[in-house]
Amino acid sequence: MTVTSKVTVTFLTHMTTLLSSLQSGTLTLNLNRPDRANAFNFEMTQALQNALTAAEKDSQVRCVVITGNGKVFSAGQDITEMKKGGGEISYAEHLEKTYNPLILQIRNMGKPVVAAVNGACAGAAFGIALACDLRIAHTGSYFVVGFSGIALAPDSGVSLLLPKLIGLGRAQEYFYTNKPIPAQLAYEWGIVNRLGGFNYQSVLSQMVSDLVQGPPEAFALGKQAFNEAILPNLADVLRGEGILQEKAGKSLQHQEGVKAFFEKRKPKYE
Repeated sequence: MTVTSKVTVTFLTHMTTLLSSLQSGTLTLNLNRPDRANAFNFEMTQALQNALTAAEKDSQVRCVVITGNGKVFSAGQDITEMKKGGGEISYAEHLEKTYNPLILQIRNMGKPVVAAVNGACAGAAFGIALACDLRIAHTGSYFVVGFSGIALAPDSGVSLLLPKLIGLGRAQEYFYTNKPIPAQLAYEWGIVNRLGGFNYQSVLSQMVSDLVQGPPEAFALGKQAFNEAILPNLADVLRGEGILQEKAGKSLQHQEGVKAFFEKRKPKYE
C-alpha cells in the first residue's frame, strides 16, 4: 500500500487487474486490463467483488466510483478466457459465480455507486454500469448491448435494467442490431445522468462531492426503497438469464459467432 497524501490512499489488488484509490470519502475502482480493453476475466470480477465488500464495511468510504483505466470502460466478458482449454463451459454456473452476485452486490450496497464511463462499455460491463446508482459518461463514450454479436442472450441484468430505463422496444432494437448507443443519445434516453467532455473530470468530481456530503443512512434506506419498488425480482431475473444463456451457449450459432469473432469476420448463421 502506498500513501500518496493525507487524504489519498492508492493500492493494488489481485495482480493489478483492479486499481483502487480512496480520496476524501470517494473510493475509485479502476478496471485495469487496458491491453484487453478492460475485459473481465474471473480474476478481475473477483477483485471487484472483494473491493466492494471491503468498501461496504469501511466507514471512510461514502461513495464508490467504478471506471476503466485508459480509453475504454470495459468490453465486457473476455471471450478468450471463456474459450481457453477447449472444454465445454456452463454459462449458467459462470454467471452464478461472477456477474450475478456482482450485480446484486452493487444494488444491495448501502452506499452510492457511480459508473464513470470513459469509453466503450459493452456486454456484461453495460450490465454493471446499469446496476450502478448513477452514471456519468464522457461525450466520446458509447454503450453496446453486445450479446447478440456472438449469438448469446442478454445477461448481467441487462434484460431487466435496460428496458427499465429506455423501454422494451428500444432495448430490443439495440439487442437485435448490436448498434452502439452514443453517449449523447444515452443521456437523452436516461441511461446516463451526466455528460462531460473537456470538463468530464470536474462533472464527476462535483457529482461525487455531493454524494459524499449527503446523509449516508438516508441514502442507504432510499436505495433499499427503490430496489423494493422497482427491482424486487432482480435475483429471479438474473437466474432466468443464466438458464437462457446456458441454452444459447450450447448452440451451433454461438459456436459460429465465437469463431467469426476470433477470425475477425461477419458470422454466417443458418
